[in-house]
Amino acid sequence: MPYANVHSSRITLRPLAEEPAVGFPLPHSTHSADASTTLGSWLDLWMDAEIEPLRAETTINGYRNIICNHMRPALGAVRLADLTPELIDGYYQWLSAEKGLSPNTIRKHHVLLHTALKSAYRRGAIPANPAQRATPPRATSTDVLYYTPTHLSRLLKEVKGLPLELPVKLACLLGLRRSEVLGLRWRDVDLHAGLLSVRWVRTTVGYRVVEKAPKTADSCRTLSIGALDGLLELLRDLQAQRWQYGLPCGSGDYIVLNAEGEPWHPNVLSADLADFVAARRLPPITFHGLRHTFASMANSARVPMYQISRAMGHSSPNTTQRIYTHLFDQTHGEVLAAVADTIVNANSNSCTSA
Repeated sequence: MPYANVHSSRITLRPLAEEPAVGFPLPHSTHSADASTTLGSWLDLWMDAEIEPLRAETTINGYRNIICNHMRPALGAVRLADLTPELIDGYYQWLSAEKGLSPNTIRKHHVLLHTALKSAYRRGAIPANPAQRATPPRATSTDVLYYTPTHLSRLLKEVKGLPLELPVKLACLLGLRRSEVLGLRWRDVDLHAGLLSVRWVRTTVGYRVVEKAPKTADSCRTLSIGALDGLLELLRDLQAQRWQYGLPCGSGDYIVLNAEGEPWHPNVLSADLADFVAARRLPPITFHGLRHTFASMANSARVPMYQISRAMGHSSPNTTQRIYTHLFDQTHGEVLAAVADTIVNANSNSCTSA
């Protein structure tokens, strides 16, 4: 009788694993996904699990717009397993040729798609991130529009005494963003010490106004306005007038108000400035253009890049230099002229000594 291994067909029954005993709440399990999951379904899971709980409302809204208006109609039905670098490149070309989007805007689509697929790879849904080998268009530099001292002087003269005067001065004299200008409250200004603090912003999600903390810690900053007598005087007079006429002027009230005494809607403020400069035949300028004007004048005054960066709320001087490369590069002409003069003078001295 041949030997029989009685253990060869034995089935070992094990109890279901219990949840580990830990001293903290276990995280909720997320919806699983695999290579058969469509991109549209994965983007919904990714937004719900990783973007909605962690990102600012403005970022969430921007992602939703890209996904709903472009990514889902074009690629939403494609399985994760079928996504290839070539297919993604075709999507970028379609955005350019059919949708007319700029290279910089298409790169935002690339960043979103790359981040979402990186998460899918990290969770084991796909073996590799196809967006990593895709080729988005190169970023292009945009024109930095700003005013010359002559144009700015004329603008400041034209807005004097009007509701636009204060927001325009805050933008061009302090380099504040539109959202920072509109987020200022009276508690953020110390008129005795001559200090102004950026702590909160008012911006838009679509057309809806949202209030939030600045995007980065470096954007929260305190600026000395003690040397700006005109701005300090304007703020003091404005505060006194509002107390006199019973307009909002408490510590929690906004500083910048429209002609009706209400906080300006950010989009309306931009439109009002555009209409104002057009009616007075001034060159077109945006509120961000006034911020560019501040950067230009600070650079022309030979203010160190580090100080310009701190005043504008950038994370580092490198950020300031990168944003305003074309504007700051205009000073290279002076450098080249100085070098040329040195060479000419050296030649002249050589000829004289000979």
